[in-house]
Amino acid sequence: MSKLFRGRAIFKPLNTGRIDEHVACVREWIANIFFYTKDSATIMIDAGYNYGRLKEKMGWLDIDPASIRHILITHQDTDHVGALERDSELLFRDATIYLSEIENRYLTGEKRRRVFHKLYPLPMVKTDNQRVLLKDGQILHIDGIKIECILVPGHTWGHMVYLIDDQYLFTGDTIWFGADGGYSFISTLAEDNRLAVRSLEKLEKILRARKSTIKVITGHTGWTDDLDFVFRHRTEICKPFTKKYSDPEAPYDGYIEDDDIEEKARTILLAKKREAR
Repeated sequence: MSKLFRGRAIFKPLNTGRIDEHVACVREWIANIFFYTKDSATIMIDAGYNYGRLKEKMGWLDIDPASIRHILITHQDTDHVGALERDSELLFRDATIYLSEIENRYLTGEKRRRVFHKLYPLPMVKTDNQRVLLKDGQILHIDGIKIECILVPGHTWGHMVYLIDDQYLFTGDTIWFGADGGYSFISTLAEDNRLAVRSLEKLEKILRARKSTIKVITGHTGWTDDLDFVFRHRTEICKPFTKKYSDPEAPYDGYIEDDDIEEKARTILLAKKREAR
């Protein structure tokens, strides 16, 4: 996968650090996982790759893996659930995971995840964590944290995004931010691109109806609180092998992490995505 996307300027993950006093993230190659903290309680959003430096980088944020008891899963691709798989370090063996009841069908084997226009099947993810299955529109309260669950199928059949405390939307692989705004996520990795576009239409209506500032946080391309930027190209699908969709600010090879260092993680807030000028 690293060779396939090298030089495409498609992925621009945040480095390890903090967006603000509530949200922190770890960079794992081309992906981010997130932590939301409120009144000393921390929940995790997605579990990344089976990544050997996860515990180390969580330490840069002063987060102990053993303290994580609740993990929200947007979808079951291995760059979002790898740290939960049976062959991982099992840093979160005691955590309860939350995911949509439709997405759970991949974990049970009822559905098979396929990419590259359904030509390439991915291995089945196996995890032993206790699961809570969620429905579209369901609202949870965990340790005083409000979580609204919104089903947005397309990238996977049961992809779910999470609006936390009415202020932070964690989108997983629903939206791809390019240099000039948001697009439907990468075409070759979707189960159904047309469905993904319809899901973005639904999501935009939900967010704009709130009439409040919401930080939209993606799994691979940063964050912004500008909804016009987020949905500027929502009917268009990112095609990763077409130059138009490249981002000049994205690294040539996102798997090289030389600039992701502890000093920056502890001292610099992570800036929001802005339109290229």
